[in-house]
Amino acid sequence: MKIFNDFLAAVLPYTEWVMLFLIVGGGLYLVAYSKLLPYRYFKHAILITSGKYDNPDDPGEVSHLQALSSAVAATVGLGNISGVAIAIYLGGPGVVFWIWMTALVGMCIKFYSCSLAIMYRDKDSAGNLQGGPMYYITMGMGKKARPLAVFFCIAGLFGVLPAFTTNQFTQTLMGVINPNETIAVFGEFNWKFGIGIVLSIITSFVIFGGLKKIAKVATAIVPFMVLLYLFAVIVIMAMNAGEIWPSLKLILAEAFNFKTAVQGGLWGLIIIGIRRAVFSNESGVGNAPMYHGQSKTTEPVQEGLVAMLGPFIDTIVVCTLTAVVIILSGAYLDAESNGIVMTLIAFKKSLFGYGDVLLMVIVSAFALSTLFTYSYYGTKCLSFLTNVKVGKLYNYIYVGSITFAAVASVDLVVNLIDLSFALMVIPNMIAVLYLSPRVNIAMKTYFSKINV
Repeated sequence: MKIFNDFLAAVLPYTEWVMLFLIVGGGLYLVAYSKLLPYRYFKHAILITSGKYDNPDDPGEVSHLQALSSAVAATVGLGNISGVAIAIYLGGPGVVFWIWMTALVGMCIKFYSCSLAIMYRDKDSAGNLQGGPMYYITMGMGKKARPLAVFFCIAGLFGVLPAFTTNQFTQTLMGVINPNETIAVFGEFNWKFGIGIVLSIITSFVIFGGLKKIAKVATAIVPFMVLLYLFAVIVIMAMNAGEIWPSLKLILAEAFNFKTAVQGGLWGLIIIGIRRAVFSNESGVGNAPMYHGQSKTTEPVQEGLVAMLGPFIDTIVVCTLTAVVIILSGAYLDAESNGIVMTLIAFKKSLFGYGDVLLMVIVSAFALSTLFTYSYYGTKCLSFLTNVKVGKLYNYIYVGSITFAAVASVDLVVNLIDLSFALMVIPNMIAVLYLSPRVNIAMKTYFSKINV
């Protein structure tokens, strides 16, 4: 594992420049090119998600809300709870500012990419309607661009492995329950391995049921758990109301502080922020368009607007609240290790010594919903590379990797995901930027005919 981790750590810096150029540079271009129209129709996006414009006769498999819930289920959770903690651990409170900036730009990227996911849909080998980067690359850019689609899918096979979720969930259980002491009566046992086995079994019951079952479970779990987490965070903030503004001021003050970034000054701080924001909301990576491409709609712009809500929910709202709690509790000064431990400390200190137990329950639901949804991405990538029958075999690889991730180091897991996501960004953002004029045409047509 150490040799593999060293390799990932050595390769990763070479992808950072490309990721910065495509996510930030490309994203800012899309913001300007859209003339801020997607942001101006934020309220309309909420109405679409609520089902006001749903038509049961439209092609597709899931509703707007189910598509958003499934996509958000893959991002809201450990990416926001422990991902923020990792960012603050590596770069200090100022890194949160760069997470915000990347997320705001990411909203526009999500709008364009998920509009394209509906605009360019095709049938797979089983005759089912499909959408996603691999389809808008080949259908929108032409057959000559197929190598880009293949590159995206190969990187996606690794990027959507449940490594980070399993690893951080295992770390949470080990930290809260501490089975080596509380259940020591059973003698010597590799608890991380055991947790991985149990997670593999639970996950297999859902993911082999297909997209509709995944969407149904995600829609049931995610909204409730998000509300419970937000309630807990708001309680902590209410009890420490006097520390909220100082915490926000610290984020802004440290955002341009060269000394707080341990990985190379301000550039290191910005890169950490971009990495964690990209992992938090997956803007530009291309995962979300695979879900949103299954929505029951004939209006690409509608789905783009719905998808735009994802980065706002999971990064602007959830990540910010998590960061404020970590900072006002002083947990970022107490944590001695990388990962969710910092958030656990913050909750335990702030909620009468039992906050870590509550967080464990919330994290359990988030982890399971993420494990259920990510498998679909990998299946879709392998199906495109081969066929639907072979693609379903990815679920076995996926379930098997859960046990490996449970015992791996957090550094190895984070490096694997960061590198895979960076590689997925390259073909996806090239296609999104190339096809953006077609989204603008559809956007003008759609906005001209609605009355909002």
